[in-house]
Amino acid sequence: MEIEELEKVYDAKSITVLEGLEAVRRRPGMYIGTTGPRGLHHLAYEVVDNSIDEAMAGYCDKIAVTLEKDGSVTVVDNGRGIPVGKLPRFKRPAVEVVLTKLHAGGKFGGTVYKVAGGLHGVGLSVVNALSEWLEVSVSRGNKVHFQRYERGEPVADLKVTGKTKNTGTTIRFMPDDEIFEERKFKFETICRRMEELAYLNAGLDIRVEDKREDGETEQYKFRGGVVDFVKYLNKSKEPLRRKVIYFKGSREDAEVEVALQHNTGYVESVLTFANNINTHEGGTHLVGFKAALTRTINDYARSKNLLKDKDQNLSGEDVREGATAIISVKLREPQFEGQTKTKLGNPDIKGFVETTVNSKLREYLEENPGDAKIIVQKALSASTARSAARKARELVRRQSILGSSSLPGKLADCSIKDPSLCEIFLVEGDSAGGSAKQARDRSFQAILPLRGKILNVEKAGPNRVFSSIEIQAIITAIGTNVGDEFDIEKARYHKAIIMTDADVDGAHIRTLILTFFYRYMSSLIEAGYIYIAQPPLYRVTINNTRKYAFSEKELKGLISESKSSKAAVQRFKGLGEMNADQLWETTMDPEKRNLLRVEVEDAAVAEKIFSTLMGSDVEARRKFIQKHAKEVRFLDV
Repeated sequence: MEIEELEKVYDAKSITVLEGLEAVRRRPGMYIGTTGPRGLHHLAYEVVDNSIDEAMAGYCDKIAVTLEKDGSVTVVDNGRGIPVGKLPRFKRPAVEVVLTKLHAGGKFGGTVYKVAGGLHGVGLSVVNALSEWLEVSVSRGNKVHFQRYERGEPVADLKVTGKTKNTGTTIRFMPDDEIFEERKFKFETICRRMEELAYLNAGLDIRVEDKREDGETEQYKFRGGVVDFVKYLNKSKEPLRRKVIYFKGSREDAEVEVALQHNTGYVESVLTFANNINTHEGGTHLVGFKAALTRTINDYARSKNLLKDKDQNLSGEDVREGATAIISVKLREPQFEGQTKTKLGNPDIKGFVETTVNSKLREYLEENPGDAKIIVQKALSASTARSAARKARELVRRQSILGSSSLPGKLADCSIKDPSLCEIFLVEGDSAGGSAKQARDRSFQAILPLRGKILNVEKAGPNRVFSSIEIQAIITAIGTNVGDEFDIEKARYHKAIIMTDADVDGAHIRTLILTFFYRYMSSLIEAGYIYIAQPPLYRVTINNTRKYAFSEKELKGLISESKSSKAAVQRFKGLGEMNADQLWETTMDPEKRNLLRVEVEDAAVAEKIFSTLMGSDVEARRKFIQKHAKEVRFLDV
C-alpha cells in the first residue's frame, strides 16, 4: 500500500479522545476488573473504602451499608464529610470534582490521609460513572449538602437541604444496567468484606442491612482487631497456647501489625494486607515476616540449647507449620504489582517488617519462656516429620523428571502435548473411570481414576500426605510438584476437572480433593485451572426424546412440560451407571457441558471453611452445616 493510501486509512481524524468519565463507561473492565458479579460488588467496596480512609485517619468510627429494596446501595459514615467548598481551578465544589474527575481526592498530598486504601484515586468517580444514578449527601459545617448524578453527570448544582450538628458522608447509588450483566448484590458477599475490614480496623463499627426480601442484618466490631481475626481463623482448631502473640511497629510513613498463634495442625495460614487490601500474592511484607520468624526462632532455640550445635537450622516451613498469622501494613505510598493489587512491591517494607518482627518477637519469647518452648518443640517435630515427607516428595519429583514413562499407571493420558489445550478429569473410582475413558476425546482429555476417598490433608502431616499413593498420582499427573518446588509453568493441563458422583459420598470426595489443592497447590486455583464437573441427576425420556435434569427443580420442570405425555425417569446414582455416550453429552463435551471454575476471592473465608469442614472440631462442623443447610443445591438422600 502506498504511503498516501496509508495516511488516508490512519490519519489525525482516527484519533479519539475520551473526555471525563467517558473512558470508564467505554472500558469499565480497566477500572473494576469485570462487569460480572465481582465488579458489581467492587463498586460497593470502593464507596466503603472512602469511609475506611476516614476511619484510618481517626475521624470515623461507624459505617452503615444498606442494600435497598430497589437494588441500590447506601453507604453512610460519620467522618468529616467530603469537602464542599469550591476548587478555584475547576470553579466547582470539591465533592463534585471528586465524583466526576479521575485521580481527584485527598490522598495524594499526604497531609489529609497518612495512609489510604485506594491507590489511584479513582474510586468514587468510577462508581459514579458506572451508576445509573448516584446521590451524595454531605453533613459538614452545620449544613446538609445534596447533589444527584446520572451516569456520571450532575443533574443539578450542589445545594443545601437542611441543618445538622453531625458530620459525615452518605452515598447512595444504583449500578447501571447498561454496564452490568446483573445488578443484584449478595448480602453474604458484602458481609464477608465488611467483617474483614472490621477486623483490620480495631474498634470500627460496621453495620450491614438487607432491606430486600430476607431482611437480614449483621454488625461487626472487634476491639481486638487482628488478634480477634486470628482467634476467628483458629476457632475450629486446637491452639498450642491460649494467648495470641501481638505486636506492632511504626515509623513516619508506615505501620505494621502482626498477630500470630500456632495450632496443633500441620497447615500454615498466613494472610497479608496492605492498607486493608488483601494481598493474596503476598509481597515484601510477607517476605520480611517469613525471614524474621525463621531467624528469630532459630536464634532463640540455639541460645536456649533447644537446638544443638550438630543440628541443622529449622526451615521456614518448620517454624510456620500450624501457624495462623495476620500481617497488616499501612503505608503512605503503596506500590502494588498489577491491576488487581494482590502483591505489595515496596522494597523498604521488607526491612521494616523484618526489623519489627525480629525485635518484638524476640522480646516476647524471652518474656514468655513457656510459650517459646512450645513453639520451638512444634517446629522440631515438624522438622522430623518433614524429613520423612521430603523423601516421599523426592520420589514424586524423580518420577516427574523421568517423563511420561513414570506417569501413574491408571492415568489415561491425552495425545496433544500443549497444556493450554489439555484437560484432566479426576474421577471417583474405577467404574466411573472406565466410563470416562470410553466417553472422552483422547486427543485432549486425560482421565485419572482415584481409589475411593483420598486422604484428608487437613488432619494429616506432610509425611502422610506425600506418602499417599492417590496424592502422589495427582501430583505426578499434574506435573507442577508442590511446596517450594511448585512450578506452574510445568502444569501438564490447564484444566483439572473434579468429576464425582452427584451424591453425598461424591460431595465428600470432591471436598477432600479441593482441600488438597487449596492447601498444597493453591496457585492452580489462583490461575483458574481447577474446575468441578456437573453431571446430571436424572435422565428424562419424553416422547422418545432424551433430556437431562441437573436438580430436583429441573426434573419437576421437565415433567410439568410433558403434560399428558408419559415421562421414564432414570435416577443416576453414580457416574459408572451412565453409558459413555450419556456421560459425554452431559458432562464431558465442551460444546454442551457446564463446568464450575473454582475461585478463592476471600482467603480468610476459604481458610475458615476448609478448617471447619475438614478439621477436628465436630461441633463447629455441625453448626456450619445447620447454618448453611438451606443453601444446598443438590441433596441425595
